[in-house]
Amino acid sequence: MEPVYRPVIHAAKTLFFLQGTRFTITGEENVPRTGGAVMAINHTSYLDFMYAGLPAWPHRRYVRFMAKKSIFVHGVAGPLMRGMHHIPVDRHNGGEAFRLAVAALKAGEIVGVFPEATMSRSFELKEFKPGAVKMAQVAGVPVLPTTIWGGHRVWTKDHPKRMGRANIPVHIAVGEPIVLERREDVTAATARVKAAMQAQLDVQQAAYPALTGDELVYLPARLGGTAPTLQASHEADEQDMRRTRDKFTG
Repeated sequence: MEPVYRPVIHAAKTLFFLQGTRFTITGEENVPRTGGAVMAINHTSYLDFMYAGLPAWPHRRYVRFMAKKSIFVHGVAGPLMRGMHHIPVDRHNGGEAFRLAVAALKAGEIVGVFPEATMSRSFELKEFKPGAVKMAQVAGVPVLPTTIWGGHRVWTKDHPKRMGRANIPVHIAVGEPIVLERREDVTAATARVKAAMQAQLDVQQAAYPALTGDELVYLPARLGGTAPTLQASHEADEQDMRRTRDKFTG
């Protein structure tokens, strides 16, 4: 039974209906009916947690997301996160989050991970951290390459959120499970996962309705848009980190 998660999913689907969100979801058949898996997801929107779980719902699978520990102590979000059995991540004690995630995977759960660690302002795939691959290897479970395109037009960094009826298309794809060998080189395995996700994302971007005018801010520069480059995105992330450090040390 999922007394918290199930109502939250229904609430999210109601929100999507009111927003007029037009979903194109492919690869639902790649979500295992039983057993653990690491769902590796690209990150461009504050709503990616809500979107990524949708392909698992037809099989009544619940994704346990790894998220910043600060969310778990929030007065409203905290009880929901704990009730849905998501996994808190403490930047200063990553080992505990890793242990909890592996335990969940071995217990047959799907664990959602954002390998880029932070949201991409360029809307391109950033450098992947190796944690998702390491978890899959230790737990002996596959990686589900999962990509989302369009959600960043609803709510992302540095842009106004559009939570009303914007009728924005959101494409979600789950690729074929990637099976990793226990002793496979972590760097090579991480690159393999990223390559699969990039190929998947390329297909989604090509199929997505063309963006023009003011909407070009949501399109990567590589595709003719005016979004920041990967380098500019990285520099903005560094500024965010410095501001956060100054806040707690100044």
